[in-house]
Formats: sequence, C-alpha cells, structure tokens
Amino acid sequence: MKKRIHVNQHKIKSNRKTGDREPVLTVKTYRDNTYCHEVLIEGPCKVIYSPDKPLSCGARVWIETEGDVRCVLREEDEAGVINES
Repeated sequence: MKKRIHVNQHKIKSNRKTGDREPVLTVKTYRDNTYCHEVLIEGPCKVIYSPDKPLSCGARVWIETEGDVRCVLREEDEAGVINES
C-alpha cells in the first residue's frame, strides 16, 4: 500500500507558539492518517517536490513508499520524562 509522509508546518508553528510537542509528521494512506514524531521507513522510498500539484492537504514536498513504515510517538510524563511508543 502506498504511503505518503509529510511535515505539517502548521503544527510546527502551533507547537512553537504554545510550547506543545504535538506530532508534526503525517503518514497518509488511502484509508487514514497517522501522526508521528519520528518515521522509520523500511524499503525504497522517494522524495517528491510538486509545487504545481500539491497534495489535498497542501503539502508540496513529501516522501512516498510502498515499504513498511513505523511511527514513533513521544509523550512527556508528569516528571518531564519522555517516553516513546
């Protein structure tokens, strides 16, 4: 299944403004979107720049792969310790 991975610039700006650490990477398939802090791609992939035909979300640069993708989320607990899942 084809996956497209892109950076959500609006979320980066929001995080900078509010101090939050919401995930800014989006992995899109035809079925759903998954939000991540880090993406591990297994297998070949390509980076696409398409200023004249962006994705429906507005992204003009993204990564495409048919390979397996693993998303990593980071959460900070009450003590300030960062946990990955």
